[in-house]
Amino acid sequence: MTTTETDSEETREGHSTYWYETDTGAVHGSSHLLAGQAELTDLNERVREAVSDTDAVPSALHPISSLYDSVGFNPDGDLVVEFDAGQVAPADAGRVHAVLPRDEAETLLSDLGLRVRDAATTGVREFSIDEAPEADKDGSVPAAPGVLAPRDDSVDCSAPDTTCVALTYDDGPGGRTPELLDALAAHDAKATFFVTGLPVREHPWVVRRTYAEGHEVANHTLDHPNLTELSAGGVRENLEATQALVHRETGYTMDLMRPPYGATDGTVAEVTAELGLAQILWSVDTNDWRDRKAKVVRERALDGASDGAIILMHDIHPTTIDASIDVIRELDERGYSMVTVSQLLGTTEPGRTYVDGVPEEAPEESPSDTE
Repeated sequence: MTTTETDSEETREGHSTYWYETDTGAVHGSSHLLAGQAELTDLNERVREAVSDTDAVPSALHPISSLYDSVGFNPDGDLVVEFDAGQVAPADAGRVHAVLPRDEAETLLSDLGLRVRDAATTGVREFSIDEAPEADKDGSVPAAPGVLAPRDDSVDCSAPDTTCVALTYDDGPGGRTPELLDALAAHDAKATFFVTGLPVREHPWVVRRTYAEGHEVANHTLDHPNLTELSAGGVRENLEATQALVHRETGYTMDLMRPPYGATDGTVAEVTAELGLAQILWSVDTNDWRDRKAKVVRERALDGASDGAIILMHDIHPTTIDASIDVIRELDERGYSMVTVSQLLGTTEPGRTYVDGVPEEAPEESPSDTE
């Protein structure tokens, strides 16, 4: 499938390959050819080596479904991975591809992948089916390799001996966001990044890395308007544009958003409910956008840290990056689990507003309730 996308800055062509089973009607994306996430990760490393003599940038390659959306086989049964122009190399380098020999790819393939390879390497003069089958629509198709969840089953924030806090960053990605990702990785910490559409266009590879390393990517609109000043159509258009940009780069459909300035109303709630987006505010505001002093930001974040806290910062400010490196280290030393917002809150309700992950206290029973 070839798509053409045009915006105010450029026109870009995208290519994706899907595989259709004529007996069941099921349609599979290319990453389904891999047996699992481990195999996709292995393939990603091999592809990095295979394109090392091209203009491709190794750090642009991650084991996520959006990058491995056009995979197939040549007549010899070798695995062929194709990338769009500008996807993993400068746009003027054109499309880039990698070939993994058949014997090396063998152990990476799923049962579907093996069947696709056999079909792709068998020549036929004519092929037809009498009637198109109706695909199963019960929603039981397993998640594709490269589609990552924003929750980690190894951390239970409801456990009494676990103290969770959510570090959140707005308005990015920024120029120093990779340094922040390095600091998070060094302490096995996760964060949530409420990205804005225009910076996503400027730093698409950073968005991919953020997602690939297990952080949560969430919607912070296209150009940071006050949503309460827009019509319902304007709110929808602004959010949908960023949904599409992030999905293009990661293959992930975001289910959280943060209204700029924390400004929300009934219209915003209605539109976000329709789009499947919960509204995430905060319980700790570092005001790092106003006070560009790393020490001040650090103290505010640490002073406000508590079980269930959602801490607001912005990764577009160098002083915030400097502060965050210290905050992450200190929270780790204090025994905090730094988790994504989805990890902290669990299942969220689209349209609803959340300010922290502190469990609501059950109302006290009145004497009449116990009689």
